[in-house]
Amino acid sequence: MDELIFFTYPSCTSCRKTKKWLKTNEVDFVERHLFRETPTLEELFHLLSMTTEGLDELLATRSQSFKNLKQDVNDLSLSEVVNLIIQEPKLLKRPILTDGHKLVVGYNLEGLRSLSSKKKIFKLSS
Repeated sequence: MDELIFFTYPSCTSCRKTKKWLKTNEVDFVERHLFRETPTLEELFHLLSMTTEGLDELLATRSQSFKNLKQDVNDLSLSEVVNLIIQEPKLLKRPILTDGHKLVVGYNLEGLRSLSSKKKIFKLSS
C-alpha cells in the first residue's frame, strides 16, 4: 500500500483537525468513513502489526462504547477483540492514518509530518 489511508469520522474534532492539516500541507490521502467503511479483519491485523503498544494504541478505552462492553477485553483473544471492533468500530481511536508501513493514531503533528514528508519524497522520486 503506497497511498495514505485516512480512517475518519466527520464529527470527530481530531479528525477534522487532521484533515485540515493534510489539506493545508497538500498531502494526498484516501478518506474512509470509519463507521461506514470499517477496516476489514486483514486491515485491522495489519494496523495492529504497526503499533508499538498493540491494542492499547487503537482502542478508545475512554469511549462510551468501550465502557458499555459487557466483557473485559483482557479476557478475550486477539481475534475476538478484532471481531468485536469490526462489529463496533466506535471502539477505535480516531483518526487512524496509515501508508501501509507506518501508523498515526489521533491528531499527532509529529506523526503527520513524518507520514507527509515520506509521501512527498515518494512523489518526487516516482
